[in-house]
Amino acid sequence: MDSLWVAKSGLEAQQTRMAVVSQNLANVNTTGYKKSRAIFEDLLYQNVVQAGGLTSEQSESPTGLNLGTGVRVVATDRQFNQGNLINSNNPLDLAVQGRGFFEILLPDGTLSYTRDGTFQLDPDGQIVTSSGYTLQPAITVPPGAQSVTIGVDGTVSVLLPGSPDPLQIGTFQVTDFLNPAGLQARGQNLFLETVASGPPQPGTPGLNGLGTLVQGALETSNVNVVEELVNMIETQRAYEMNSKAIERTDEMLRYVTNNL
Repeated sequence: MDSLWVAKSGLEAQQTRMAVVSQNLANVNTTGYKKSRAIFEDLLYQNVVQAGGLTSEQSESPTGLNLGTGVRVVATDRQFNQGNLINSNNPLDLAVQGRGFFEILLPDGTLSYTRDGTFQLDPDGQIVTSSGYTLQPAITVPPGAQSVTIGVDGTVSVLLPGSPDPLQIGTFQVTDFLNPAGLQARGQNLFLETVASGPPQPGTPGLNGLGTLVQGALETSNVNVVEELVNMIETQRAYEMNSKAIERTDEMLRYVTNNL
């Protein structure tokens, strides 16, 4: 019976949605994490009676007869709305307030992008991520620097011993995409460029619609725990209903079999 396969597709779709919800909840404390949502679409229809088909010489079918074959998850939409900013009191921590990503160089030479501004210094004084990946363009803090100041426009300056004037050592830039939702997540709070995202568009923070930088702060995950818990309950109920549909169809088949 077709209803068995329709309900089966419903179970698979709700199971996928539960995986998406679980991923969001698991990363509720991940810096710069952006939540996802599952997008559903119905499957092909069996066109038993064509809408508008003639039922007699003087009449036609007003609606036809179409039987659906189920549902599937067609995509996951990542939502890049702003997360809350929290103070960390670490001068190398940065948050982007608005649009934009930090550009990160991976060991294989690939460029990746992140909203996670948890930066540190490597043994050479270069600013790197928590995984040791180098920020682009590279910025090196000279030895003995007493303080590091990062402006809202990305200007980085340090105060060296014996010098009353700050020394500018580089500039942070942020990179935007026409379609950030098209970026490919690769883990470690990093995203990769794809054809769907469009080419990277680097620029100065605060100009041309790009966000500004906030020193000593981090962007929290934009996951709303209450919303995700509601989604989890909805998914569970939908899964149970599809399971009930399989049970009822099985009872119908058993009845037919026992009465043949």
